[in-house]
Amino acid sequence: MYIDSHCHINFPELAARMPEILSKMEENGVTHALCVSVDLPHFPQVLALAEAYPNIYASVGVHPDYEDTEEPSAEQLAHLSQHPKIIAIGETGLDYFRLTGDLEWQRERFRQHIRASRLSRKPLIIHTRSASEDTIRIMQEEGAGIAKGGVGGVMHCFTESLEVALAAIEMDFYISFSGILTFKSAKDLQAVARALPLERILIETDSPYLAPTPHRGKMNEPGFVRHVGEFLADLKGISVKQVQEATTANFFKLFNVAQ
Repeated sequence: MYIDSHCHINFPELAARMPEILSKMEENGVTHALCVSVDLPHFPQVLALAEAYPNIYASVGVHPDYEDTEEPSAEQLAHLSQHPKIIAIGETGLDYFRLTGDLEWQRERFRQHIRASRLSRKPLIIHTRSASEDTIRIMQEEGAGIAKGGVGGVMHCFTESLEVALAAIEMDFYISFSGILTFKSAKDLQAVARALPLERILIETDSPYLAPTPHRGKMNEPGFVRHVGEFLADLKGISVKQVQEATTANFFKLFNVAQ
């Protein structure tokens, strides 16, 4: 079985097709999915999906790309995360690719999420793009890793270097690969995935974005995470079953969810 460790099935184009989405998950051996929050105004929709379906989990957080939105406090996020179906804080992090100028607000928002993780004892879901140096620095400064009193978490939709991956793993983080891993142009990323230990890897779709080969260019959905898993198995020269078992166990361990 597979688990989609990061998706946005509350987005309208997927939420309108929930019976079909769930059916295709079952057809592809995808037993669970984590629906990830990107802002507070739409958080109730994320939570409602998790409450409606036993195999859907949720997170609470505000994406770094959302500039003109309600700023969360650590205390507010920690309070919202106490719902039993909320298993993570995020997605959070830094993105210097989409936004420019003075991004101190983005760094402060990231710090609030790390503090919320420490307060709630829920792991972090981290997004980083063109900002890996500051991302790792703030994780270290705020004590995101278990050794510093944090909870750890996952670097989602990972596209950075092996050096960045190892720095995150050193802080008790997992590395999650999306459909990007299957792209022909992703040779550097494939080398990273090949080098990392399987016990630190998760797989995801980040749907509705980044559909893996052979569905590239189409709307992504949780059922397609199977293709990421199969590609990862071939890349590492191991069986699909090994990838299924390891990534599933990693998910339940990281997010402290009973199997």
